[in-house]
Amino acid sequence: MGYSGAVKVGGPADVHELTDLMISKVAVGPMNNNAYVLRCRATDEQLLIDAAAEPHTLLTLIGDSGIASVVTTHQHGDHWGALREVVDATGARTYAGRYDAEGIPVATDIPVEDGDVLSVGHVRLTARHLVGHTPGSIVLIYDDPHGAPHLFTGDCLFPGGVGNTHGDAENFTSLLDGVRGKLFDELPDETWVYPGHGSDTTLGAERPHLDEWRERGW
Repeated sequence: MGYSGAVKVGGPADVHELTDLMISKVAVGPMNNNAYVLRCRATDEQLLIDAAAEPHTLLTLIGDSGIASVVTTHQHGDHWGALREVVDATGARTYAGRYDAEGIPVATDIPVEDGDVLSVGHVRLTARHLVGHTPGSIVLIYDDPHGAPHLFTGDCLFPGGVGNTHGDAENFTSLLDGVRGKLFDELPDETWVYPGHGSDTTLGAERPHLDEWRERGW
């Protein structure tokens, strides 16, 4: 069976096998967060996106080869609950958006700006800064030279809408404008979306609903 992205807390990881990159998705509790281990197939270097919870689960998925780096998509506690344990166990360097780093109680080794490029082995990931869910949320884009792009959105984009802005109209407008301008306007419909919680989607599945989201205000 191919990759579906359907995972549940306590269940196995699902693995998306690309030509140059392996993406392992696992769900961890208590808030059903997704964490992603990316492995460069040429070098076996690994990167973790969101050490959310359950350090044992994450370290088991990482395996004996360890990880070179951990990216925290934003400062909310359910996305860094296992960060200290994972960093202590692996010695990984830490990345987070510059404007969220102070809200993460594990030091950020490399603050990330909009457009910065992060590496996992030979694979390059481009960060985009989005304001609204938090001041410094980042998403990561892998522009696969062999196929469609892959987009890791944290809590900025989900199936059915953008991330929670808690009824703040200014933050909602900022987030939707950023998602539209930096993601939907720049990436094709085939772009695979890996969110911080729940099921995967594609930009093509969500694109027809952008005006609907703006009208409803969330």
